Amino acid sequence: MAAEDVAQLADSLAKTQVGEAELSYKGQGLKLDNAASVETIVRDIKAFQGLQALRLEGNTVGVEAAQAIAKALEDKSDFQCCYWSDMFTGRLRSEIPPALNSLGAALMTAGARLRVLDLSDNAFGPDGVKGIEKLLKSEACHTLQELRLNNCGMGIGGGKILAASLIECHKQSSAKGAALKLKVFIAGRNRLENDGATALAQAFQMIGSLEEVHMPQNGINHPGVTALANALQHNSQLRVVNLNDNTFTKKGAIAMAQALKHLRSVQVINFGDCLVRSEGAAAIAEALTEGLPLLKELNLSFGEITEEAALVVARAVHRKEHLEKLDLNGNSLGEEGCEALRETLESMNMGELLGSLSDDEGEPGDDDDDDDVDENENDDDDDDDDDDDDDDDNEEEDVDEEDEAEDSGVNQVTTPPSAPRPPDVGSFLSFPSPDKLLRLGAKRALLIEQQVTWIVGNAGATAEAFLKISSVYKEEEDVKNAVLDSVDAVLRKAFSSQSFQSFQFISSLLVMLGLLKDKVKPMRVVEGHLFVLEHVVQQDYFPQEHIDVLHAFLSRHSKACDSCSSARDRLKSTLQRIRPDA
Repeated sequence: MAAEDVAQLADSLAKTQVGEAELSYKGQGLKLDNAASVETIVRDIKAFQGLQALRLEGNTVGVEAAQAIAKALEDKSDFQCCYWSDMFTGRLRSEIPPALNSLGAALMTAGARLRVLDLSDNAFGPDGVKGIEKLLKSEACHTLQELRLNNCGMGIGGGKILAASLIECHKQSSAKGAALKLKVFIAGRNRLENDGATALAQAFQMIGSLEEVHMPQNGINHPGVTALANALQHNSQLRVVNLNDNTFTKKGAIAMAQALKHLRSVQVINFGDCLVRSEGAAAIAEALTEGLPLLKELNLSFGEITEEAALVVARAVHRKEHLEKLDLNGNSLGEEGCEALRETLESMNMGELLGSLSDDEGEPGDDDDDDDVDENENDDDDDDDDDDDDDDDNEEEDVDEEDEAEDSGVNQVTTPPSAPRPPDVGSFLSFPSPDKLLRLGAKRALLIEQQVTWIVGNAGATAEAFLKISSVYKEEEDVKNAVLDSVDAVLRKAFSSQSFQSFQFISSLLVMLGLLKDKVKPMRVVEGHLFVLEHVVQQDYFPQEHIDVLHAFLSRHSKACDSCSSARDRLKSTLQRIRPDA
């Protein structure tokens, strides 16, 4: 392939949508009341071939305008991303459900497969959730990866409707062989309270694929926190958990600490302003000591934590090589406690990671340690609509607290032992290693194929999965066979799908390997990537038309594979030998 042909090919691949084909009206402050006001938007949507994303944030959309936009979306089968936050400013709440119903119905008609649904900052309440209920249960959301409903005023009722919709979506998608794999869930500032949080916890446990959960400022206290903790431990790929400004108290914090022991991928923990208290902080420290190897940020600010417990936390983050920030501001350390905390972290060469302690509350007084009284007060404040049964539950919880009051020493707090963790495909794909792959057993290829079936419609995600699996390649016979069998299972499934965009797969692969420039940061190339790719290009499932493309890019002068020059040259030689026109 001549140099000018390679240049043209590179330009063509660079223009391929590795990202999103997006139409944006973000932040234009448009007042869209009727069909006439959206004529330009409708025309642009109709003319945009392969439209994947529509941004309407920062405008105000009325019912008639929404219906006109919806009509234009009815044939957009490639559509994937709804960026529709803050688009009902100044509208009556009664206008929002019919507008959302129209838009959702259009996406279902189009046969869209959504990845992102963002309706944050739309104060639509429970009725607004009803407006997207059919959409959430439909096949259009079987592929949903990000659901963003921050600051929507859903309340307990909306939380329950949302949870039921997600559960139904998961059931229906599972029945079709490609279960919902939601990754990001954001629903802060919604007053979900215990009942809403508990309903959503049931959905989270069923889904099991969450990577980020953000539910700050929701009026949740320890019963809801405990339900969430029990659910989150079933999401082995969880990276971010943000429950800031809810009320854990000792019970909730200990439950959450127990959940963290099951989670190896967590990078960010935000339990700031959650009243975790000293006992809860000590339990979280125990979880830190036992695991959480990838932790980057830990926020336990404003939690009524005393000096002794703060020092236990500080010692627990020792050897957390990825840690970037530890926030213990606003606790009850006192001047000497703050100094002791600084000295402890500095002695471990981690002093620069400690956030400000300027809002420290000082050492607690004698009355500040009455855990029972505080927990009862929080229970009373929890839900205005609690019935008599809830009051009975609170009385039983008060008794439990009295039983626990004897264990007041920080170091006496322990949590139940963790159950042994079985081999997990999600854990392997998040942080691949040869040992994890082998421990998946003889059916590993089938298990991995089942886990990634949902992404085969996304060529970029398929390329990423291929590189993760191939990164653990070794010449040891058992590891080599495990890697090749797993890769064959995934790619055979992908290339046999009529909807799979193989050209986009190749462009994504080239970008990730650093052979094609794009906004996406390339990963570090290892020999396994190239050895396994050499195997793949010789298989009957691999499209012959892509062999010339790979050969052309590997033949260009690029430093991306210099660290693996032997594997690169071997791959080039194989490609040269099997090229269709060779």
